[in-house]
Amino acid sequence: MSPGKRLTIAFVRRGYSQTGGAEAYLKRLGRGVDAGHDAQLITTGDWPETEWPFGSLNRLHCQSAIAFADELKQMRPRISCDVLMSFERVWDCHVYRAGDGVHRAWLNRRRKFEVPLQRFIRGLNRKHHDILQLEEALFTNRGADRVIVNSHMVKSEIVDLYHYPADKIDIVQNGVPLEKFRFDPELREKSRTELKLKPEQIALLFAGSGWERKGLLFTIEAMQMCKNRKMGLLVAGRGNKRFYKSKRVQFLGEVSDLVRLYAAADIFILPTIYDPFSNACLEALACGLPVITTRANGFSEIIENRVHGSIVDRANDLVGLRDALRFWSDAARRAAVRSTNVQCASRFDISGNVARTLEILIQAAASAASTSEKI
Repeated sequence: MSPGKRLTIAFVRRGYSQTGGAEAYLKRLGRGVDAGHDAQLITTGDWPETEWPFGSLNRLHCQSAIAFADELKQMRPRISCDVLMSFERVWDCHVYRAGDGVHRAWLNRRRKFEVPLQRFIRGLNRKHHDILQLEEALFTNRGADRVIVNSHMVKSEIVDLYHYPADKIDIVQNGVPLEKFRFDPELREKSRTELKLKPEQIALLFAGSGWERKGLLFTIEAMQMCKNRKMGLLVAGRGNKRFYKSKRVQFLGEVSDLVRLYAAADIFILPTIYDPFSNACLEALACGLPVITTRANGFSEIIENRVHGSIVDRANDLVGLRDALRFWSDAARRAAVRSTNVQCASRFDISGNVARTLEILIQAAASAASTSEKI
């Protein structure tokens, strides 16, 4: 492959969510690739045509993970591209981005929080079997020529659980558009008024869908243990609020623009059971908020405990979460840490992530071309 050649890069993503982090990231990546190369998206029928202005959009008909992977494999000979990058677990690809982490690792962590009956029922679920089968194809059977992860945690899981070669795994930590996520005192005042927050109220923010995995129950229990009536919780994202009863919780539903919530909040909390690298935590950090999370969140690798926020070992460590909430309830401490957090986040602008990912795609395309010539 000649240097400087304009590449055709095919991205693979199943499904679409208007507020999905993977979708937002893929569009940012598409925008970056579009500046110098040709981009195409292979997806399902629910991805709106208006949300992919960067090149051709090819739709597959199957929705389930294994059927989607089968259909992609069948049409691979007809896909004209220099490099294929998948955001989904599929049978094979040039580059696989493990943005969802490692399913086997997630199931292992989840078992620690389940009773035996829950484990038994989950074991009967065909979906988990299918995802594990695809994961094994990518890692154990080397279906992925190269893997991109967003944290050291995920890289270690792939190597330890599937013996995939470490030198084929690139760590590209998440990035956000820093010009959008920043502390804005005027927006803070406006947002708190809209949310009917009193000046003395300490607003905790929990954002994300999949409330069981991300630890909403532990958040509410830890807040109640604080016995601080000034403390209230804002919850953004999809979930069944009937299982989470508290008079001090505002359920806001899916919120497409979280900037106003970061502005209104005092503390961001996400005691997740498993998260490869939470984008919401990084966005909150960029807005100057102290972030409380767990070591099972790849994001925790970029912050220091009690410097940028707090890190607890386990999602259900209620005493640790309570102590962290009490520690960051001090207004002077939060004000003092704001500039430190903004500075920490400044290393993670989305432009750096896109540039590094594009480097890897160019290298993968050269490797694929070289292999093709030898054959």
